[in-house]
Amino acid sequence: MALNAVTLAGRHAKLVALSREHHDGLVKAAEDGELWKLWYTGVPKPEGMAAQIERCLGLQKKGTMLPFTVIDPASQAIVGMTTYLNIDIDSPRLEIGGTWYARRVQRTPVNTEAKLLLLAHAFDQL
Repeated sequence: MALNAVTLAGRHAKLVALSREHHDGLVKAAEDGELWKLWYTGVPKPEGMAAQIERCLGLQKKGTMLPFTVIDPASQAIVGMTTYLNIDIDSPRLEIGGTWYARRVQRTPVNTEAKLLLLAHAFDQL
């Protein structure tokens, strides 16, 4: 199983490798709906976004996570985040999770397509 950063693109969602440069866009996306206040998910507060990015990048370096920033192809705006996580190269296995989206794209095709892109890449390439 390869853990190389990739870009996965569809009509409604584009997944790019998470980077520190995505900080402001991720904060803006989280602010759309004040997502950190939702009891059923773990989205960082704006002041905690940098630490979350560093945590994800650290796990990527260890080989246990491959985090993605989710972009709306129509507007090129950052709308959320998703990850391959708990990666075990020896098994091989991984999970998809750590997903959250700005309120404006919730209940749209963004998540459905993002998951399809992740699943297709996992089964077809990894």
